[in-house]
Amino acid sequence: MAKKIFLLLLIAGFAFSVHAQKNTRPEMMFGDTTRTGAPFSKDPHVIKFEGRYLMYYSIRPYKDTSNPVQGWGIGIAESTNLNHWEKCGEISPSAEYESKGLCAPCAIVIDGKVHLFYQTYGNGKNDAICHAVSNDGIRFTRNATNPIFHPSGQWNCGRAIDAEVIKFKNQTFLYFATRDPDYKIQIQGVASAPLNTSFNRDQWTQLTDEPILKPKYPWEGFCVEGASIVQQNNVLYMFYAGAYNNDPQQIGVAKSTDGVKWERLSNKPFLANGDPGSWNCSESGHPHIFKDDNGKTYLFFQGNNDNGKTWYISNIEVFWDEKGPYLKK
Repeated sequence: MAKKIFLLLLIAGFAFSVHAQKNTRPEMMFGDTTRTGAPFSKDPHVIKFEGRYLMYYSIRPYKDTSNPVQGWGIGIAESTNLNHWEKCGEISPSAEYESKGLCAPCAIVIDGKVHLFYQTYGNGKNDAICHAVSNDGIRFTRNATNPIFHPSGQWNCGRAIDAEVIKFKNQTFLYFATRDPDYKIQIQGVASAPLNTSFNRDQWTQLTDEPILKPKYPWEGFCVEGASIVQQNNVLYMFYAGAYNNDPQQIGVAKSTDGVKWERLSNKPFLANGDPGSWNCSESGHPHIFKDDNGKTYLFFQGNNDNGKTWYISNIEVFWDEKGPYLKK
């Protein structure tokens, strides 16, 4: 009888554990519903500016096709604690080169201004990186030389998306995703500009004639994209997305001491998609690693459990030791 009771308790405990695991929601689950009524937020990037956190993210076109604002856009949300966010702005296409849409933002604060880098959308091989600047983080003025960058060479198709801009070793680095000439495999490239650059088109120099990172392991499928980089001491750590959306896309990490040559830390994902039934079972993708003023780092990422019908943004704290970043279980 005791054994039977023990077995029943064991089964009940296992069932509760699975149920709890499937229904666990992180403290942060942000989904912008303003355009379509369904939660949809992708490609997060976070900064701290004038005493608050600002998050920039991609939003899909309005469901109402009669709306004068067409194409993909960039949403802006604010927070005081990194977990609870309220939408406070939106950036929509306004120039001819971005008329089909814009998305995948990257923001950096320099001398009290927010510099935003983003990609045009819907132009295939002609999509490129653009730049804008703002005094308040909400209203932006476009760079007159936009688009400011697209890659050259036989190793890529000419497209540039998913900008990441950092300052490192007296240079400004621009990381971007592109595709091979056959437009099948997503790969990573890098360009540089002077430390005190204007970010204009003529400032950028492509640093390699080959990818700095391309798919290698089975979990990366045919895609590495969405690079986000943080400096720890004298080392750069790149958090990147492997595989195309919902394949599932998962997050890996590579490191570099010069910003050009990169070495993966593992042949497995750093942050995998969730278990079946969890909020991010379709993917954990497009990372952004944010370093706060106190030195703590948080990995923002997108996820969903319905193969992309909805998209949420969440975050998780990243810890560090002599081997690099790790997550607490």
